[in-house]
Amino acid sequence: MRLVEPLHVPDRAEHHYRYDPAKSDAYLATTLCWLGDPSAEPYSRGVLARLESATDGPPRPRRAVAARLDLALALLAADQPDEAGHLTLAAMTSGLLVPSNYWRAAEVVSGLETRRAPEAAELREAYRELCASAVQPS
Repeated sequence: MRLVEPLHVPDRAEHHYRYDPAKSDAYLATTLCWLGDPSAEPYSRGVLARLESATDGPPRPRRAVAARLDLALALLAADQPDEAGHLTLAAMTSGLLVPSNYWRAAEVVSGLETRRAPEAAELREAYRELCASAVQPS
């Protein structure tokens, strides 16, 4: 972080080969979630709030959907399966989740099934429908 803090926010941050502080924060949140770090939940909430607001540039709905899944994973680690399930269902039914992020949803669904959460069956069915819609032509 120390090395990138002096960099300015680029005019076109959505370009993949430019430094983007918002994307950097999202990657950090993802990493914390994968590691099961306790700081993942508040950090992920902050990233999601910034992605959904217009304070740091335009809203980024696809990134926000991925951030919801990261937060859901953090909530599972914090033993908050109800909110994790709600966020995962919202992400899967948003119409914005890209196939390259389906595995994130599957990870949360599996975690809820392992915990025998009541919403696990509904989420598994929503996941099946999501995957089926990805292989069918529109």
